[in-house]
Amino acid sequence: MSVLVNKNSKVLVQGFTGSEGTFHASQMIEYGTNIVGGVTPGKGGLTHLNLPVFNTVSDCIEKTEADTSIIFVPPAFAADSIMEAANAGIKLIICITEGIPTKDMVIVKEYIKDKDCILIGPNCPGVITPGEAKCGIMPGFVFKKGNIGLVSKSGTLTYEAADQVVKAGMGISTAIGIGGDPIIGTTTKDAIKLFMNDPETLGIIMIGEIGGQLEADAAKWIKKYGTKPVVGFIAGQTAPAGRTMGHAGAIVGGKDDTAEAKMKILKECGIEVSESPANIGSLMAQLMRVRT
Repeated sequence: MSVLVNKNSKVLVQGFTGSEGTFHASQMIEYGTNIVGGVTPGKGGLTHLNLPVFNTVSDCIEKTEADTSIIFVPPAFAADSIMEAANAGIKLIICITEGIPTKDMVIVKEYIKDKDCILIGPNCPGVITPGEAKCGIMPGFVFKKGNIGLVSKSGTLTYEAADQVVKAGMGISTAIGIGGDPIIGTTTKDAIKLFMNDPETLGIIMIGEIGGQLEADAAKWIKKYGTKPVVGFIAGQTAPAGRTMGHAGAIVGGKDDTAEAKMKILKECGIEVSESPANIGSLMAQLMRVRT
């Protein structure tokens, strides 16, 4: 098992023929991801990367039975693309696009809440189940198959943590980059729940950052229901108050938003907190040895 994506996922690419879509789709195909086609309005009927192009998501689903979508559509149109995918019946929507206006995401969040779909992102690196499916922009070679689940707000730290896990002699079941925007589809807690319920995931790494309540919410849930060891890291320990750091959602708005405050909550909830990003893998290895 893994979570969200596997070798049976049938993936369509929205924004397929654009430069970003083309580059990353070809990388995903090279990795072995089962991409069945793509969508670019007005280009239906063409072939791109030896795959069919459709005008709409519905057309693509009808012909290919796609169940997963990855979005490389420019920010002004990306919210519509998410809603189109949700409306057409796509079960997993991964939105890579950065810079979607927050007001657009307010509309998206409301629109998809009654739909039978999971949204990852926006402004995220995507999801990878090593050796099976890479639905995102992450460097696939860093990830090796194993039983550590990884959820992160940061793209780069996802790759860093995965590399450390592999170097410590373990591997990744699935890695989920949830994105760093203020309004996202899948929260840290949602991802943690998926991993806690996945029989193949034996340990979990949770990477958060300053701003928002996602890590605190996840930590409280772990304290109450957690059954697996969790290592946590919070980025932004040196960030000044009131300044957005890299991600739109990474801003210290109050005393509970600081890295120190979040680390304290994580520790209180029984999560092993790594003070430095360099020790995430070794701390996880230590916990797994204690468990076995």
